[in-house]
Parts: sequence; structure tokens; C-alpha cells
Amino acid sequence: MLKSFGRTDFRNGPGAFATRIRLADGPLGLAWHHCAATADFLGDFFALRRATSQQAYTETRHGIGYLVNELLENAVKFGEPGDIIIESSLDGDLFEVKIVNAISPGTARRFQDMLAELTARDPGELLIARIEANAADAGASGSGLGLLTLMNDYGARLGWIFHDADAGAGGSIGLDTFAALDLS
Repeated sequence: MLKSFGRTDFRNGPGAFATRIRLADGPLGLAWHHCAATADFLGDFFALRRATSQQAYTETRHGIGYLVNELLENAVKFGEPGDIIIESSLDGDLFEVKIVNAISPGTARRFQDMLAELTARDPGELLIARIEANAADAGASGSGLGLLTLMNDYGARLGWIFHDADAGAGGSIGLDTFAALDLS
């Protein structure tokens, strides 16, 4: 059974400039530096297609890099051991990325609760409420601040599909994270 939140539709077609990367989980595991290196690579890779000026290159590289890094860090931080797949494309001014990984059933429940609130409220109002809550309580976590920043400050469209059918007795759940960013 699938459970989805947000926007999971992609518009880029088969003619889009695209790439697929698999971060293979090895004996040392996937770590934060893999996220930054991969995000920087994809930012450069796609920004070169939009290098009509230094400003266009810099803005494209920064926007894509920030988006991919935030989503990859979540995949590494909250994911189960295993490979992470990144499928991304650029068609004109529209960048789209899908990140596929696995999470535990407990993480899936907590994440779905957060997404239910995150996708039902105005991201700008929720971002301010979370920042104020974190400022008032030093022990509070920044739950969802990165995703809210992507939605509010970058205008990113985000979506998630949970593949509950992948869960066995104590098994992991497949998670597809979708993001689209208008670079115009």
C-alpha cells in the first residue's frame, strides 16, 4: 500500500537532460560528506547547462546544491542502511529530483505525522512557528526546518511516497522523495 504526501508528479519528459546516481552503502556507511560532495557535483553538472552568465550559473548551482544536499542529508540521517538512488533532470528552467531510500517503520510513522502537518499548513507561517518554538526551548529539535526552508525560501515543491508493501516483520519501508525547483 502506498501513502503519499505533497506533490509527487514530475513534468520533465524523456527529452530532459537527466542523470541517475546510486550512492552505494559500503562497509564504512554513507556519511554527511557524501551528501555535500554529491550535491556539489549535481549543482555543477546542471548549472553548466544554464551557464548563460556567471550569475545564472551561480544561482543554479546554489539552488540545486542546497536542495539536493538537504534531501540527501535527511536520507542519510533518518534512513536504514542501504543504497540511496538519486534521479534528477533539468528541462528548461525546471529542475526535478527523486531520492529513493529505505527507512524503519517507526521513522516512517513519525515522518508521516510531521508531513501531515507540514503539507496542510502555510510553510511560511509554520517555519516562523518552528523557529520561535526552537528559540523558546533549547532542547527542541528543528523538526522540519530544512524542508520548510526549501518550501518557503526556495519555492520548492516537495512530495513523498511511502511503500508500506515493502515492510515485512520489522523490515524497512521504501521512501521516494520528490522535489521540483523552478530556476527562472
